[in-house]
Amino acid sequence: MPGAPQTDNDVERAVEARYSGAARIPEEGLCCPTSYDPALLAAIPPEVLERDYGCGNPARYLRKGETVLDLGSGAGKACFLASQAVGPSGRVIGVDFNDEMLALARRHAPEFARRVGYANVEFRKGRIQDLALDLEQLERYLQEHPVRSVDELAAFEAHIARTRAAEALIASESVDAVVSNCVLNLVRPSHKRRLFTELFRVLRQGGRAIVSDIVSDRDVPKPLQRDPALWSGCVWGAFREDLLLRAFEGTGFEAVGLLERQQTPWKVVEGIEFRSVTLVAHKPAGRARAQAGGGGVAPVSCTSATAGGGRCC
Repeated sequence: MPGAPQTDNDVERAVEARYSGAARIPEEGLCCPTSYDPALLAAIPPEVLERDYGCGNPARYLRKGETVLDLGSGAGKACFLASQAVGPSGRVIGVDFNDEMLALARRHAPEFARRVGYANVEFRKGRIQDLALDLEQLERYLQEHPVRSVDELAAFEAHIARTRAAEALIASESVDAVVSNCVLNLVRPSHKRRLFTELFRVLRQGGRAIVSDIVSDRDVPKPLQRDPALWSGCVWGAFREDLLLRAFEGTGFEAVGLLERQQTPWKVVEGIEFRSVTLVAHKPAGRARAQAGGGGVAPVSCTSATAGGGRCC
């Protein structure tokens, strides 16, 4: 297929191009929106709401006072919902690598803070599979120290190593909860193992990951994997449902389970069902702490409710 992704770099460029366009002009049907509390939506600027490309609402499972990391924060909607869930004593950090989405989220953060009466949200530039590397700091370094020789390349690589160790974008064991909303499927295939390792690294002991994403009921065949529209539209990069749960377990998470599961598929492509799920996975701590910190959230069934202007998928 002409123009289809052939390498991981092509995949990343396809995702960046599509979401840059979606930051400028809202794209209906990109991913699978769900329902939200209208009272929480009222504090979020309309331009952000119009650019909601998620498939669930992990913020509903957050607690007051928590420090939360949102992976692939986009226009900021999930962060602004999380901000209201954790309250003024909590903190929310959004990470995205798309400049246009970051600019949109940052532009509306002051107005959101004015509406809720506190400012506890910030947005940082990075790749969610490499949460130690601050990309804006790296860009500033390159402006001052352009790489034009092998020696300069070695200095650049040494700078990256020092930055990851001493000035990590997200420090190890620094957040209580990691959330993401229809983002993990967009990561380069060869980087997905590292993605789960990074999730585990940044969580405090006893912390948890709450992830909404698109999954498939069967493996996606190679021809579909070469379609850039299906890739950037949350389809061909989707995890097979059982393998997504195993990926968390294989990284060391425990008490991994579904909180929500869409009954009717969001899409069916060549007989393969794609649907949204929301799962929780806990980073181990002492047994008593793990039990106190985590389970206790009853599974929630997805309905056809349309509260808040979305649809429950």
